[in-house]
Amino acid sequence: MHAFDALGDPVRRRILELLSQGEQTSGALTSVIHAEFGISQPAISQHLRVLRESGLASVRAEGTRRLYAVEPAPLREIDIWLERFRGFSEQRLDSLDTELARGRRERRLGRRHGGGDAHDAAITQPTTDDEEERP
Repeated sequence: MHAFDALGDPVRRRILELLSQGEQTSGALTSVIHAEFGISQPAISQHLRVLRESGLASVRAEGTRRLYAVEPAPLREIDIWLERFRGFSEQRLDSLDTELARGRRERRLGRRHGGGDAHDAAITQPTTDDEEERP
């Protein structure tokens, strides 16, 4: 199974998130996944098997316990494949950063100069002696 196929399932992605914190026992993983997704222990074991077979996780026996860990190599392969697409999001984020900086600058300059909005200027403009005050 290809790594992307394995990562297509939210339960398996969550298991990998838990494993990213360090090696976990199958019991600890089962407790969290059962609480969050409401699936049975056999179903969770099946997800762990898929992660092992796809190379995303490894297991080692320690007495009667099974300890699972993330295998980084397939994740590096995914990262390399995704690299060609990062330019799209980075350009948008750079543009967003520029616009946010521009907005902060305009607010800072606007406050320094007492506003600057044409509407605010019209409201605060003093009346002349020639104009009548209207109720």
